[in-house]
Amino acid sequence: MSAVLEIQEKTIAPNANGNSSNLYRLRVEDYDKMIEHGIFDEDERIELWDGVLVKMSPKGIKHRTTTTKPTDYFYEHLRKFTLIQVQDPIRLDDFSELEPDVVLAQAPLSNYSLTHPTPKDIYLVVEVADSSIDIDRRKSVKYARNGIRQYLILNVNTNEIEDYCEPSADGYRFKKTYTESETFNLVAFPEVEIKVSDLIPPQGENE
Repeated sequence: MSAVLEIQEKTIAPNANGNSSNLYRLRVEDYDKMIEHGIFDEDERIELWDGVLVKMSPKGIKHRTTTTKPTDYFYEHLRKFTLIQVQDPIRLDDFSELEPDVVLAQAPLSNYSLTHPTPKDIYLVVEVADSSIDIDRRKSVKYARNGIRQYLILNVNTNEIEDYCEPSADGYRFKKTYTESETFNLVAFPEVEIKVSDLIPPQGENE
């Protein structure tokens, strides 16, 4: 059994009374130290979510292709104004360090020499969803509660973009789904009009 699975079982397993509330939750500092000391294998894909280690879904061909397309778009149009992260960590709170597919954060890179970007630094979080669509939708509540101003889910199954804005403690107040022929704007860069096809390859192109 891998180190990740051993730790995860100890973290979430209930005690003899069936109560898991008194189990130890990993803090981000604990998690980062474990990474530094090589506790996890390099190829293990995990995130820290509310103090629990969670295995991330494997990334298939469609996922990889769709991650590349928005990355290329943002580099072409926004690299002068923002730092673009691809599958790198962000620190949401004391118990959560996630690795979204794409993040737009405040530049410069030197801001993050000692810490990962936090919600106050982040303009946009993007997740590419195929088999992970339900998990990515659940993440919207986590992102909203921590003040991420805009969250996009690129649904490669339907070639649609789910746009979440106006964060609150109860989740995002605004959600709209854009189809392949529609356009939308970023909250942080409202002057930039984006086509859905700018971020998601047309069906057949990513197969």
